[in-house]
Amino acid sequence: MALEALNCKECGTSYPLEARYVCEQCFGPLEVAYDFSGLDAEETRRRIQAGPQTIWRYSDFLPFESRPQTALAAGVTPLLRCDRLAERLGLGEVWVKNDAANPTHSFKDRVVTIAVAKAQELGYETVACASTGNLANAVAAHAAAAGLESYVFVPSDLEEQKILATGVYGTHLVAVDGNYDDVNRLCTELSGEHEWAFVNVNMRPYYAEGSKTVGFEIAEQLGWELPDRIVAP
Repeated sequence: MALEALNCKECGTSYPLEARYVCEQCFGPLEVAYDFSGLDAEETRRRIQAGPQTIWRYSDFLPFESRPQTALAAGVTPLLRCDRLAERLGLGEVWVKNDAANPTHSFKDRVVTIAVAKAQELGYETVACASTGNLANAVAAHAAAAGLESYVFVPSDLEEQKILATGVYGTHLVAVDGNYDDVNRLCTELSGEHEWAFVNVNMRPYYAEGSKTVGFEIAEQLGWELPDRIVAP
């Protein structure tokens, strides 16, 4: 497997693997493109199973030239069989993925782990985000563990309990008058003014790569069998 480029999902224009999230030609979203030609399935499974008990066991399918390591890992969370729930729903089997077992207790640890590691690879010293809770906690925690400065932008009327943990990690917490859309708009503007890695703005293609690791884990934890359906809230 080899990394190729960032490709526009709408028009197919390619860009270098850098901090960029929107196509200059059509304003479509960008995604990481890989070359999977010559991939040996059995060898890949062996490499995965010999890897660390974190999402980095799937590094062959993540946007890095070499296997990165982060101070605060995520992933390989429990997959729980819930027979009574299955019976109540009238289904043969129901499994629940418990991503509350991640370092800051949400699936956001997956996306932030990848975004922060890529930010480090690209030479950034500051990471930031727009958030209404879980993402703020994850960015603050992972940045602190990596020795990076961080800024977290939230709506000023956000419930205090949603971000109580965020300040513990030493982040710069910025309350913005307005709703989440206003906060996100401000972060988009700031991403063009500062040499900061905004995990859900200019780092979004890499941020999105973290989400797919839950699918890899489900397949592996089910003995490389795919479930009939995956339901994600």
